Parts: sequence; C-alpha cells; structure tokens
Amino acid sequence: MTQSNGIREEGREGATGAKLPESGLPEIASLYPACAMPFATVDALGKNLGPSGSQLPMVTVDGQNAHLLESRAERITFRVPGAATTGEVIVSNHVDGSSKPVPLRVARELTDGLHPITSPVVSASGMVFTTISGSRGKQTPVSVVRVSPDGRGTPFVTDIMNASGLAISPTGELFVTSRAEGTIYQVDPAGQTMTYAEGLGIATGAAFDANGDLFVGDRSGTIFRVNKEQQIFVHATIEPSVSAFHLAVNAQNELLVTAPTLSSNECIWRIDALGEKHVFYQGLGRPQGLAVDAEGDVYVAASLHGRRGIVRIPNKPNAYGKREAELVLSGLNLVGLAFSPLGTTILATNQALFEVDLGVEGLRLY
Repeated sequence: MTQSNGIREEGREGATGAKLPESGLPEIASLYPACAMPFATVDALGKNLGPSGSQLPMVTVDGQNAHLLESRAERITFRVPGAATTGEVIVSNHVDGSSKPVPLRVARELTDGLHPITSPVVSASGMVFTTISGSRGKQTPVSVVRVSPDGRGTPFVTDIMNASGLAISPTGELFVTSRAEGTIYQVDPAGQTMTYAEGLGIATGAAFDANGDLFVGDRSGTIFRVNKEQQIFVHATIEPSVSAFHLAVNAQNELLVTAPTLSSNECIWRIDALGEKHVFYQGLGRPQGLAVDAEGDVYVAASLHGRRGIVRIPNKPNAYGKREAELVLSGLNLVGLAFSPLGTTILATNQALFEVDLGVEGLRLY
C-alpha cells in the first residue's frame, strides 16, 4: 500500500486513522431545478461533490461564488448569488480540480417597487401589466404599472383602490379587480377606467374564457361569472382563502383555481362548465398565481416538498392515474407568473417582476 502526503490512497485515512471522504474530479449530472431566481436554492446532482479531505468544495454561478448550504458525494446544495445572471455552474475542490460546466438559467429583474398579489398579464405586443395593490382600504398613488419588454415601468392606472386581479379580454382590453370595492374595472388604452361589474365581494383573481365570459374570484368563497352582457352569475363556491383567489382557464375552457389557506397540503381546483369542482392536483404549499402552457400543463407559484418556486403539473396523468409535479424554477416570495408571447416567462414576487426563459409556450385561448 503506497502513501502520498500522509493520506493513504486506499480509504484516504488521515494521520489519526480517521477515514476521510472519498475524492475525485467533481461531476455534475444535472441541476434541480435548472432555473432559479437570485438568492434561490439549487441542487447539483452527480459524483464527487462532497468535501475533499478537510476542505469543502466551491461552487460558482456565472463566475460568482455561491454560498454552500450542503455538500455530499452525490449532491451539493447552494444559493444562487444575488448578482448572478444566466451562466455556468462549476464545482471545484482543492485536490482534484473542477467539474465541467453545466448551464443554469437565472431570472433577471425587470422592475421593482411594486406590490402584486397575483399573476401579471401580458398583452399581444409583450407589454406587462402588474399592480401596486397596497394595504386594504388605502389608496396608492399608482394602481397598475405597465412594463415594456426592456424593463421600463410607467404608471398606467391611478384610481383603483387595492388593485388585485388582472385579465386581458379576447379583444385585448385590460380588466382589473378591486378587492376593497368588490368591483371590476375595464381600462382603455390611455389608462382610463370604467366600471364593468360591481358587487363581487372581496374581488381578487380574474380570467376570461374562450367565449369571452369573465370569471372573478371573491376570496370569501364565490366564483362569479360575468357574461358579455355584463350579467353576473354565481358559477361555483369553494372554501374561503386567507389571501386571494387565483384563476386561469385551460384548453378545455375549464376554470383552474387556487385558494391558499394555512394548510401545507393544498390543491388546484378544476371547475367545469356546470360549476362542478374537481381536484386537479393536491399536495402544494400556499399555491398562488398560475398559468397554462400550450400542452395544457399547469404552472403555479407554490411550495413543493418544502421548496418554493414555480411548480409544473402535467395535464396528463401517468400510467397510475397520478400527476407527478416537479419544481421547474426555484425562487422566493413568488405570487404568480405569466407566459409572454415573446417567448419568455414573467415572474411576480410581492415586490418586483422578473423575466426568465423556461422554454415554455403559453396557451392561446383566443
């Protein structure tokens, strides 16, 4: 048995006889998830990712040192640096060298100083609309902000108290709910508002279906349907939410709803044309804003197995009749998302908007 530098090659024992961790050139097989926001947590999975001797490995993202949270032979967990952009992840140790780089998509901030409580919406030209909702019952100077694709935010609507849910109609008009007033407003291209429907309770989420009917979620337990003649109907009732209802429509013209409570095992509801509710998926922590892609898969801002971010839930169950959810983006404080016709995904936290390329095309209902 040969020795080198006091460390035996077989077993890598130190001078005291204590067995040190196995070493070797680090190898990254995959990242979980492969997309993240700044300061989010990511796992690198592979081989030789643990300590080398008494030295911890190093992780860089886009050339910047990442904070190491956990290091084992087959997994290393790190926090994405705040200033990192989309780039390469490399794991290095002091004995054997560095891994081959693996790409990580990192969301970039578009604009901040906001207060969204649900998903933004994106127009056909790529303009993003989001809210400065404010404390309940208090008017904010700006209600809705319009953000251009290059990240320039400008005030758009100024006279809606506690702007909450947003929806774009089949004809391209913006609609905004007020949770303080129980009203939904129609907004013209100049940002001027007119009342479209009122008496909608604590009006939060909003979504149009392919027929042009508008659904509004009263977080106290009612989903309203407003038809094109502006008549209001009770479409469905579900359990109240502690924060807001979040709505989306799938390719079957059914309504998808999240209504977060204090449970850590919450569901996405699927509400059919008759107003009957069905569980689409259960097992999420505090699910909020959601969106549907061109394949019918559902993406939702939620926690999955204790990790917060964007969760993808396939439209089609597996061979056992179950939908297997996966975390596709790691991120903190997320409240919603929207797919842009420009090919990117817009993420909303409770203070800012971000943009990332998930490689996903959004569903087009109209």
